[in-house]
Amino acid sequence: MGMFKEFKEFAVRGNLVDTAVAFVMGAAFGKVVSAFVEGMVMPLVGMLTGGIDFNAKTWVLKAGTPEVKDATGKVITPAVAEVAVKYGTFITTLIDFVVVAFAVFIAIKAINRMRKRQEALPAAPPAPSAEEKLLMEIRDLLRR
Repeated sequence: MGMFKEFKEFAVRGNLVDTAVAFVMGAAFGKVVSAFVEGMVMPLVGMLTGGIDFNAKTWVLKAGTPEVKDATGKVITPAVAEVAVKYGTFITTLIDFVVVAFAVFIAIKAINRMRKRQEALPAAPPAPSAEEKLLMEIRDLLRR
């Protein structure tokens, strides 16, 4: 029973929950950015570059061949898959990364600006010590 209690304390600790929420939000944000880049940015880039579809851009290292069958339908030569470097997909993913990195940069910059403002606020004066309180009471009694 002690191990379950220890795990429960670990699991509900603020940092772990915050990290889990941040991870889920980051994954969802990544999907939104990917959809934005693939659906909105890359078509515009393609239009500006003369109608190029970057996701279809590849560098074929070895061409693929279809399977060959005889008249009875028996496979004589199996199909060979194409071997290609998909540099267009890499470019799209790179743009995804730049958009996410820029959004994180802006968010961190805003957080740092808020921290600086909080640090710039004047600190509350420290409460008087017990000795100072006693001296103030004596002073007030002597004034009477």
